[in-house]
Amino acid sequence: QVQLVESGGGLVQTGGSLRLSCAASGRTLSTYAMGWFRQAPGKEREFVGGISWSGSTADFADSVKGRFTISRVIAKNTVYLQMNSLKPEDTAVYYCAARRGTWYYSVPREYEYWGQGTQVTVSS
Repeated sequence: QVQLVESGGGLVQTGGSLRLSCAASGRTLSTYAMGWFRQAPGKEREFVGGISWSGSTADFADSVKGRFTISRVIAKNTVYLQMNSLKPEDTAVYYCAARRGTWYYSVPREYEYWGQGTQVTVSS
C-alpha cells in the first residue's frame, strides 16, 4: 500500500506561482511512475503531467506546457508540481497518483494510488 498526501494548494492571483507536494508513505516511490491530475467543478478529471520512475522523463498537457514542471526527490519520497504563470482556468482540485512501473499515463484508471487532493484557486 502507498499513501499519498498532497499539500501546497491555496489562493493565488493570476500570474502567480504555487508548488504542490505529494508525500508518500508505506512504500518507496522509487519504483512508481507518478502523475498529477486536476478536476474542476462539473468537469472530468484531467491529466496535468507525469514523470517516469527514474525522473528522467516528464510530460505535460498542452494547457500547462511551459508553465508547470514536475520533479521528484527519492530521498524524501516526495514528488512536486511547480506551477508558474497561473491562470484562472487552472483552478481545480489537484491530485497526485502513483502507478507501479516505469511510465506514467494520461488516463486516471492506470493509477493504483491517489491522494486526497488539494485545492488550487487562481483569482483574476
